[in-house]
Amino acid sequence: MANSKRDLFLKRRLRVRNKLRKVNAGRLRLSVYRSNRNISAQLIDDVAGRTLASASTLEKDLGVVGKNNAAAAAKVGAAIAERAKKAGIEECYFDRGGYLYHGTIKALADAAREGGLKF
Repeated sequence: MANSKRDLFLKRRLRVRNKLRKVNAGRLRLSVYRSNRNISAQLIDDVAGRTLASASTLEKDLGVVGKNNAAAAAKVGAAIAERAKKAGIEECYFDRGGYLYHGTIKALADAAREGGLKF
């Protein structure tokens, strides 16, 4: 029986996350979520189970409400890097989930790197 697109996505997400957890134990995780309309990023401390910083296109102060394109993703990446600096965070690892590393995901990662996050 063939797997659905959703099943394949979930398998890919778990495979990526499990590999990253083995290599980056104890580090903070920059997790990305992308929907058809929006994109968001969170800095998560998996040990404590807390979100330390977040940014999303749903926020009005970013000026990109309801957009899921590379320009909006770059603004979210820059915002998450700025908020991480305020929280005293410099290093993390990038969890792309099951999304392929191109387009909006790549734009977000590049903007976060330019903002000073190291991953």
